[in-house]
Amino acid sequence: ALQVRLLRVLQERCFEPLGGASPVTSDARIIVATNRDLSAMVKAGSFREDLYYRINVVRVELPPLRRRKEDLPLLVDQFIHKFNQLHHATVQGIAPEALSLLMAHDWPGNVRELENIIERAFVLCPHGMLQLAHLPDEITLHNNRISTVATLHDARSQLEAQTIRTALERNAYNRLAAARELGMHKTTLFRKIKQFGIDLPRTDGRSQWTH
Repeated sequence: ALQVRLLRVLQERCFEPLGGASPVTSDARIIVATNRDLSAMVKAGSFREDLYYRINVVRVELPPLRRRKEDLPLLVDQFIHKFNQLHHATVQGIAPEALSLLMAHDWPGNVRELENIIERAFVLCPHGMLQLAHLPDEITLHNNRISTVATLHDARSQLEAQTIRTALERNAYNRLAAARELGMHKTTLFRKIKQFGIDLPRTDGRSQWTH
């Protein structure tokens, strides 16, 4: 029933307010967000096809946080700024070893999970630097990563490796195009791919040669 009502608004640009006696015209723009695969739901018959094509005009796909970890330090800084203002706190930043563990996490809850973790840390640490002790157990104890990822060098390496992976994916694994995007020589990129143990397909987006 909700889908039918929304479809009518999109098609006819009018709706009947609750308790109203006549339809009201609207020129509102509708923004729809979902974590479901709507195209698959249409094929399965659980989502109206006509509604799907009405809302699928300009489509923006946001990769999960685990695939764009290069954004994580910026997001952490943003949330620290937000919660400093919200809670009148004076947190200066996050310790390198704490950031390192955040970089190692898989983030099944995406950005909302990160935001909740930073807000929780503010409860324990209203000023100074966020430390390992201020992170929840699912971060500090997950797969014992606390013993293997605990230095600033590790955090930087995690960030660099993820940035390279993202550039490769964005360029269909064309190494030359990825190197240009990253602003590094192709030889440097090849060395770092080997250094970080980044898995590549047997062919890239430019040619059919193997690596």
